[in-house]
Amino acid sequence: MEKNADIKPDAFVQACPSRDILVRLAEKWTFLVVIALENGPMRFGALRRQIEGVSQKMLTQTLRNLEKDGLITRRVYDEMPLRVEYELTALGAELVPLNQAIKQWTEHNMFAILKAREEKA
Repeated sequence: MEKNADIKPDAFVQACPSRDILVRLAEKWTFLVVIALENGPMRFGALRRQIEGVSQKMLTQTLRNLEKDGLITRRVYDEMPLRVEYELTALGAELVPLNQAIKQWTEHNMFAILKAREEKA
């Protein structure tokens, strides 16, 4: 889809495609895969080991979605055994500082948030 001067992106508008993109980017597995790939290409197994708790099915689905959205590339090497690596595209790499900032904020404020939850329970 090309840019259209008549359409103003606004994620608050239900029909705006930017909302679907925002939802995809806010998914926890998407968020963590982007950060995991910040230092370069990784194989599926390495990603799964780094991102504890993600199932094979969810990681596969997340990687397919990110590839479809142009945020990662999937490179298959014609070797035995077959080797597949995933890497951020330039567009995907733009997300890294944003995701890192949210991750750092979360880790920095974790105890304050846990305390607030405990007080409200």
